[in-house]
Amino acid sequence: MDSCVKALGLCSGGLDSMLAGLVLKEQGIDVRWISFETPFFSAKRAISASERLGIPITVKDITPEYIPMLKNPPCGYGQNMNPCMDCHALMFSIAGKIMTEEEYDFMFSGEVAGQRPFSQTKSSLRYVARQSGFDGYILRPLSALLLPETIPEQKGLVNRNKLLGISGRSRKPQMELAEKFGLTDYPSPAGGCLLTEKSFSARLRDLFNFQESYTERDFHLLRYGRHFRLSPQSKLVVGRTRQENEQLMELAKNGDICILKVKDFPGPTALLTGEKTHGILMLAASICIGYSKAPGDEPVCVAARSGGNVKNITMMGIPPAKVRHLMI
Repeated sequence: MDSCVKALGLCSGGLDSMLAGLVLKEQGIDVRWISFETPFFSAKRAISASERLGIPITVKDITPEYIPMLKNPPCGYGQNMNPCMDCHALMFSIAGKIMTEEEYDFMFSGEVAGQRPFSQTKSSLRYVARQSGFDGYILRPLSALLLPETIPEQKGLVNRNKLLGISGRSRKPQMELAEKFGLTDYPSPAGGCLLTEKSFSARLRDLFNFQESYTERDFHLLRYGRHFRLSPQSKLVVGRTRQENEQLMELAKNGDICILKVKDFPGPTALLTGEKTHGILMLAASICIGYSKAPGDEPVCVAARSGGNVKNITMMGIPPAKVRHLMI
């Protein structure tokens, strides 16, 4: 095998990604990884895999390219707001440009045919390859023997006989391969993408429905607290734990967000985004009180801080059960 062959792999940090890299590395191919980040998934597991296996990795934030696709994916969504097929096509499209610029010979990933019923069928894998703009240059080493021969295989850059034909949802073949490579501790295949989570997807859908524009911070806010849609133009986020309160305070820095805190009683941090009319502020304050330790039979003061201005609002609290219909 030509020792100058270079391959750029998409790495999630899971076992399949690791095995795909090792299978090619075993052939003497110069393997490098790229991992993408957005507010919906991070590269932490991929970085850990890189450190463990000694495979160099590049991390790239693709949020600006990702959001337009996420709003209107041609193939639609999975069970929640996960546009898996179009997500993979976009990633390969971006990676393909890097492949061309940095003179890699081909791309690869750890995808296994038939492992996921929506995004990893043979037809789905073909769709991703075609939509990426780099059809023929995407190798799936773990399932290559079940898929059409790629250009690097045809050119002899990869020995097809040393690739695999794994398919289906069973993890046994991967576990046996991991044992062969001496991998005994690796992450579970589940998790990692917030778009597959039901509650997060509901909040994201609400954001798209009610806001014409948004910042990256708007997406990060979806991860924390209880969310209430107070009007088409306003939303309240109420922290659930001390850690969430701290995260919300961090996200509230340097922006047009109103921070609400109950005075004199322990309670959550709450953030009000969008319109802040007097009526909306009173409703937000009442909800905030309802989630605090304040007594429920007397008015309580809430400090509402926006920018450098602080406004004190005295209200009766609303019990959580009575605002459940507003919760996203």
